[in-house]
Amino acid sequence: MDATTLALLERIFQTVFPLTAIVLTGFFYAKKHRPEMAIPNKLNLDIFVPALIFAVMSAKSFEIGDYIDLALGAAAVVLGSGLLLLPIAKLMGLNLKTFLPPMMFNNSGNLGIPLVVLAFGEQALPAAIILFMVENMLHFTVGVYILDHRSNMLAVLRNPMIIASIAGIGWSLAGLTMPPAIYTFIDMLGQISIPLMLFALGVRMTFVDFSQWQLGVLGALLCPLSGIVIALAVQPWLQLDSTQFGYLVLFGALPPAVLNYMVAERYQQEPHHVASIVLLGNIASLIIIPLVLAWTL
Repeated sequence: MDATTLALLERIFQTVFPLTAIVLTGFFYAKKHRPEMAIPNKLNLDIFVPALIFAVMSAKSFEIGDYIDLALGAAAVVLGSGLLLLPIAKLMGLNLKTFLPPMMFNNSGNLGIPLVVLAFGEQALPAAIILFMVENMLHFTVGVYILDHRSNMLAVLRNPMIIASIAGIGWSLAGLTMPPAIYTFIDMLGQISIPLMLFALGVRMTFVDFSQWQLGVLGALLCPLSGIVIALAVQPWLQLDSTQFGYLVLFGALPPAVLNYMVAERYQQEPHHVASIVLLGNIASLIIIPLVLAWTL
Protein backbone atom coordinates (compact mmCIF):
# COMPACT_ATOMS: atom_id res chain seq x y z
CA MET A 1 0.00 0.00 0.00
CA ASP A 2 1.59 3.29 -1.11
CA ALA A 3 1.90 6.47 0.91
CA THR A 4 -0.94 8.24 -0.94
CA THR A 5 -3.41 5.46 -0.16
CA LEU A 6 -2.34 5.37 3.47
CA ALA A 7 -2.78 9.14 3.75
CA LEU A 8 -6.27 8.88 2.22
CA LEU A 9 -7.30 6.09 4.60
CA GLU A 10 -5.96 8.08 7.54
CA ARG A 11 -7.98 11.13 6.50
CA ILE A 12 -11.14 9.05 6.12
CA PHE A 13 -10.56 7.53 9.56
CA GLN A 14 -9.97 10.94 11.12
CA THR A 15 -13.22 12.13 9.56
CA VAL A 16 -15.47 9.18 10.36
CA PHE A 17 -14.12 8.05 13.74
CA PRO A 18 -15.02 11.16 15.84
CA LEU A 19 -18.55 11.16 14.44
CA THR A 20 -19.00 7.43 14.99
CA ALA A 21 -17.53 7.63 18.49
CA ILE A 22 -19.96 10.35 19.61
CA VAL A 23 -22.94 8.51 18.07
CA LEU A 24 -21.89 5.28 19.78
CA THR A 25 -21.43 7.12 23.08
CA GLY A 26 -25.04 8.29 22.83
CA PHE A 27 -26.17 4.80 21.85
CA PHE A 28 -24.49 2.93 24.70
CA TYR A 29 -25.38 5.58 27.28
CA ALA A 30 -29.02 5.42 26.20
CA LYS A 31 -29.00 1.61 26.32
CA LYS A 32 -28.15 1.77 30.02
CA HIS A 33 -29.78 4.97 31.25
CA ARG A 34 -32.63 5.68 28.79
CA PRO A 35 -32.23 9.47 28.92
CA GLU A 36 -35.16 11.72 28.08
CA MET A 37 -33.99 13.68 25.04
CA ALA A 38 -37.10 15.74 24.34
CA ILE A 39 -35.81 18.83 26.17
CA PRO A 40 -32.20 18.68 24.82
CA ASN A 41 -33.55 18.18 21.28
CA LYS A 42 -35.93 21.12 21.66
CA LEU A 43 -33.11 23.31 22.98
CA ASN A 44 -30.95 22.28 20.05
CA LEU A 45 -33.63 23.06 17.47
CA ASP A 46 -34.79 26.29 19.13
CA ILE A 47 -31.49 27.80 20.37
CA PHE A 48 -28.21 26.05 19.60
CA VAL A 49 -28.67 25.26 15.87
CA PRO A 50 -30.17 28.71 15.12
CA ALA A 51 -27.20 30.26 16.95
CA LEU A 52 -24.79 28.21 14.82
CA ILE A 53 -26.56 29.25 11.61
CA PHE A 54 -26.56 32.94 12.53
CA ALA A 55 -22.97 32.90 13.78
CA VAL A 56 -21.68 31.40 10.54
CA MET A 57 -23.79 33.52 8.20
CA SER A 58 -23.07 36.80 10.01
CA ALA A 59 -19.31 36.24 10.11
CA LYS A 60 -17.10 38.63 8.13
CA SER A 61 -15.70 35.76 6.06
CA PHE A 62 -19.14 34.67 4.83
CA GLU A 63 -20.13 35.81 1.33
CA ILE A 64 -23.53 34.45 0.38
CA GLY A 65 -22.88 35.01 -3.32
CA ASP A 66 -20.19 32.33 -3.20
CA TYR A 67 -22.76 29.67 -2.35
CA ILE A 68 -25.73 30.39 -4.64
CA ASP A 69 -24.88 27.61 -7.11
CA LEU A 70 -24.24 25.19 -4.25
CA ALA A 71 -27.65 26.05 -2.77
CA LEU A 72 -29.28 25.42 -6.15
CA GLY A 73 -27.46 22.09 -6.30
CA ALA A 74 -28.71 21.16 -2.83
CA ALA A 75 -32.30 21.99 -3.82
CA ALA A 76 -31.89 19.90 -6.97
CA VAL A 77 -30.60 16.93 -4.94
CA VAL A 78 -33.51 17.11 -2.48
CA LEU A 79 -36.28 17.55 -5.04
CA GLY A 80 -34.62 15.48 -7.76
CA SER A 81 -34.25 12.47 -5.46
CA GLY A 82 -38.00 12.44 -4.94
CA LEU A 83 -38.75 12.74 -8.65
CA LEU A 84 -36.19 10.06 -9.52
CA LEU A 85 -37.56 7.55 -7.02
CA LEU A 86 -41.25 8.33 -7.54
CA PRO A 87 -41.77 5.84 -10.42
CA ILE A 88 -39.71 3.20 -8.60
CA ALA A 89 -41.80 3.59 -5.44
CA LYS A 90 -45.04 3.38 -7.47
CA LEU A 91 -43.79 0.30 -9.33
CA MET A 92 -42.97 -1.43 -6.04
CA GLY A 93 -46.33 -0.48 -4.53
CA LEU A 94 -44.79 1.53 -1.68
CA ASN A 95 -46.68 4.17 0.27
CA LEU A 96 -45.36 7.38 -1.28
CA LYS A 97 -45.98 9.53 1.80
CA THR A 98 -44.01 7.06 3.90
CA PHE A 99 -41.14 6.29 1.55
CA LEU A 100 -40.36 9.45 -0.45
CA PRO A 101 -39.75 12.05 2.31
CA PRO A 102 -36.88 10.06 3.92
CA MET A 103 -35.37 9.64 0.44
CA MET A 104 -35.51 13.38 -0.17
CA PHE A 105 -34.66 14.95 3.18
CA ASN A 106 -31.26 13.76 4.35
CA ASN A 107 -29.32 14.03 7.57
CA SER A 108 -27.60 17.31 6.71
CA GLY A 109 -27.77 18.45 10.35
CA ASN A 110 -26.87 15.68 12.78
CA LEU A 111 -24.39 14.09 10.39
CA GLY A 112 -23.87 16.45 7.47
CA ILE A 113 -22.49 19.50 9.26
CA PRO A 114 -19.81 17.72 11.33
CA LEU A 115 -18.99 15.38 8.42
CA VAL A 116 -18.34 18.19 5.93
CA VAL A 117 -16.27 20.13 8.47
CA LEU A 118 -14.14 17.14 9.44
CA ALA A 119 -13.68 16.05 5.82
CA PHE A 120 -12.89 19.46 4.31
CA GLY A 121 -11.81 21.61 7.25
CA GLU A 122 -13.28 24.44 9.30
CA GLN A 123 -13.49 26.63 6.18
CA ALA A 124 -16.24 24.30 4.91
CA LEU A 125 -18.61 25.20 7.77
CA PRO A 126 -20.45 27.95 5.81
CA ALA A 127 -21.08 25.50 2.95
CA ALA A 128 -22.34 22.88 5.41
CA ILE A 129 -24.72 25.45 6.90
CA ILE A 130 -26.01 26.42 3.43
CA LEU A 131 -26.67 22.76 2.56
CA PHE A 132 -28.45 22.24 5.87
CA MET A 133 -30.46 25.44 5.50
CA VAL A 134 -31.73 24.49 2.02
CA GLU A 135 -32.64 20.95 3.07
CA ASN A 136 -34.30 22.16 6.26
CA MET A 137 -36.36 24.85 4.52
CA LEU A 138 -37.57 22.38 1.90
CA HIS A 139 -38.39 19.84 4.60
CA PHE A 140 -40.64 22.26 6.48
CA THR A 141 -42.39 23.35 3.27
CA VAL A 142 -42.40 20.68 0.55
CA GLY A 143 -41.96 17.82 3.03
CA VAL A 144 -44.85 18.89 5.24
CA TYR A 145 -47.02 19.56 2.15
CA ILE A 146 -46.41 15.98 0.94
CA LEU A 147 -47.82 14.66 4.22
CA ASP A 148 -50.63 17.19 4.54
CA HIS A 149 -51.79 19.29 1.57
CA ARG A 150 -53.76 21.49 3.96
CA SER A 151 -50.70 22.57 5.94
CA ASN A 152 -49.91 26.27 6.31
CA MET A 153 -46.76 26.98 4.33
CA LEU A 154 -46.28 30.32 6.11
CA ALA A 155 -45.89 28.49 9.43
CA VAL A 156 -42.31 27.73 8.41
CA LEU A 157 -41.49 31.39 9.04
CA ARG A 158 -41.97 30.77 12.77
CA ASN A 159 -39.29 28.08 12.80
CA PRO A 160 -36.26 29.41 14.77
CA MET A 161 -33.80 27.91 12.26
CA ILE A 162 -35.55 29.66 9.36
CA ILE A 163 -35.64 32.92 11.33
CA ALA A 164 -31.90 32.58 12.03
CA SER A 165 -31.24 31.86 8.35
CA ILE A 166 -33.16 34.91 7.16
CA ALA A 167 -31.52 37.10 9.81
CA GLY A 168 -28.07 35.77 8.91
CA ILE A 169 -28.61 36.39 5.18
CA GLY A 170 -29.86 39.90 5.89
CA TRP A 171 -26.89 40.60 8.16
CA SER A 172 -24.47 39.35 5.53
CA LEU A 173 -26.05 41.34 2.69
CA ALA A 174 -26.10 44.50 4.82
CA GLY A 175 -22.39 44.13 5.60
CA LEU A 176 -22.97 44.74 9.29
CA THR A 177 -20.37 44.07 11.97
CA MET A 178 -20.96 42.59 15.40
CA PRO A 179 -19.20 43.40 18.70
CA PRO A 180 -16.70 40.57 19.36
CA ALA A 181 -18.16 39.74 22.77
CA ILE A 182 -21.67 39.28 21.34
CA TYR A 183 -20.37 37.22 18.43
CA THR A 184 -18.43 34.97 20.83
CA PHE A 185 -21.57 34.49 22.92
CA ILE A 186 -23.63 33.43 19.88
CA ASP A 187 -20.82 31.30 18.46
CA MET A 188 -20.35 29.44 21.76
CA LEU A 189 -24.06 28.63 21.87
CA GLY A 190 -23.84 27.34 18.32
CA GLN A 191 -20.86 25.10 19.07
CA ILE A 192 -23.05 23.11 21.46
CA SER A 193 -25.26 21.97 18.61
CA ILE A 194 -22.94 19.70 16.61
CA PRO A 195 -21.88 17.20 19.31
CA LEU A 196 -25.40 17.28 20.77
CA MET A 197 -26.90 16.39 17.35
CA LEU A 198 -24.55 13.41 17.06
CA PHE A 199 -25.20 12.26 20.63
CA ALA A 200 -28.97 12.54 20.06
CA LEU A 201 -28.63 10.47 16.88
CA GLY A 202 -26.99 7.71 18.93
CA VAL A 203 -29.79 7.83 21.50
CA ARG A 204 -32.39 7.64 18.73
CA MET A 205 -30.71 4.53 17.30
CA THR A 206 -31.68 2.57 20.40
CA PHE A 207 -35.23 2.63 19.05
CA VAL A 208 -34.43 0.83 15.79
CA ASP A 209 -37.42 -1.22 14.64
CA PHE A 210 -36.26 -4.20 12.60
CA SER A 211 -39.79 -5.39 11.84
CA GLN A 212 -39.65 -3.40 8.59
CA TRP A 213 -36.04 -4.20 7.81
CA GLN A 214 -36.65 -4.85 4.09
CA LEU A 215 -38.03 -1.34 3.61
CA GLY A 216 -35.19 0.06 5.73
CA VAL A 217 -32.50 -1.67 3.67
CA LEU A 218 -34.12 -0.49 0.43
CA GLY A 219 -34.14 3.08 1.71
CA ALA A 220 -30.58 2.80 3.02
CA LEU A 221 -29.41 2.02 -0.53
CA LEU A 222 -31.69 4.25 -2.60
CA CYS A 223 -31.36 7.42 -0.51
CA PRO A 224 -27.60 7.96 -1.03
CA LEU A 225 -27.67 6.46 -4.54
CA SER A 226 -30.38 8.83 -5.77
CA GLY A 227 -28.67 11.83 -4.14
CA ILE A 228 -25.34 11.06 -5.79
CA VAL A 229 -27.00 10.48 -9.18
CA ILE A 230 -28.74 13.87 -9.04
CA ALA A 231 -25.53 15.61 -7.90
CA LEU A 232 -23.69 14.16 -10.90
CA ALA A 233 -26.57 15.05 -13.22
CA VAL A 234 -26.67 18.76 -12.26
CA GLN A 235 -22.90 19.31 -12.20
CA PRO A 236 -22.63 20.01 -15.98
CA TRP A 237 -25.28 22.69 -15.53
CA LEU A 238 -23.95 24.23 -12.30
CA GLN A 239 -20.22 23.90 -13.08
CA LEU A 240 -19.25 23.89 -9.40
CA ASP A 241 -15.54 23.95 -8.61
CA SER A 242 -14.04 20.69 -7.39
CA THR A 243 -14.36 21.63 -3.71
CA GLN A 244 -18.03 22.63 -3.83
CA PHE A 245 -18.81 19.64 -6.03
CA GLY A 246 -17.26 17.47 -3.31
CA TYR A 247 -19.58 19.12 -0.79
CA LEU A 248 -22.59 18.43 -3.02
CA VAL A 249 -21.72 14.77 -3.64
CA LEU A 250 -21.21 14.21 0.08
CA PHE A 251 -24.53 15.96 0.73
CA GLY A 252 -26.21 13.66 -1.79
CA ALA A 253 -24.75 10.58 -0.09
CA LEU A 254 -26.12 11.41 3.36
CA PRO A 255 -28.69 9.04 4.92
CA PRO A 256 -32.28 10.06 5.78
CA ALA A 257 -32.72 12.76 8.42
CA VAL A 258 -33.90 11.75 11.89
CA LEU A 259 -36.41 14.61 11.57
CA ASN A 260 -38.35 12.45 9.07
CA TYR A 261 -39.40 10.19 11.94
CA MET A 262 -40.52 13.12 14.10
CA VAL A 263 -42.57 14.62 11.25
CA ALA A 264 -44.10 11.23 10.38
CA GLU A 265 -45.03 10.77 14.03
CA ARG A 266 -46.67 14.19 14.15
CA TYR A 267 -48.77 13.46 11.04
CA GLN A 268 -49.35 9.78 11.93
CA GLN A 269 -47.79 8.64 8.65
CA GLU A 270 -46.58 5.14 9.56
CA PRO A 271 -43.87 6.41 11.94
CA HIS A 272 -42.52 2.91 12.68
CA HIS A 273 -41.92 2.28 8.98
CA VAL A 274 -40.21 5.66 8.68
CA ALA A 275 -38.10 4.90 11.77
CA SER A 276 -36.79 1.73 10.13
CA ILE A 277 -35.87 3.62 6.95
CA VAL A 278 -34.17 6.42 8.87
CA LEU A 279 -32.22 4.41 11.40
CA LEU A 280 -31.12 1.58 9.11
CA GLY A 281 -30.08 4.25 6.62
CA ASN A 282 -27.92 5.94 9.23
CA ILE A 283 -26.38 2.61 10.26
CA ALA A 284 -25.61 1.81 6.60
CA SER A 285 -23.95 5.21 6.24
CA LEU A 286 -21.07 3.91 8.38
CA ILE A 287 -20.10 1.89 5.29
CA ILE A 288 -21.37 4.16 2.52
CA ILE A 289 -19.86 7.44 3.77
CA PRO A 290 -16.24 6.17 3.90
CA LEU A 291 -16.63 4.86 0.33
CA VAL A 292 -17.93 8.25 -0.85
CA LEU A 293 -15.16 10.05 1.03
CA ALA A 294 -12.57 7.85 -0.68
CA TRP A 295 -14.02 9.01 -4.00
CA THR A 296 -14.50 12.72 -3.24
CA LEU A 297 -11.22 13.22 -1.37
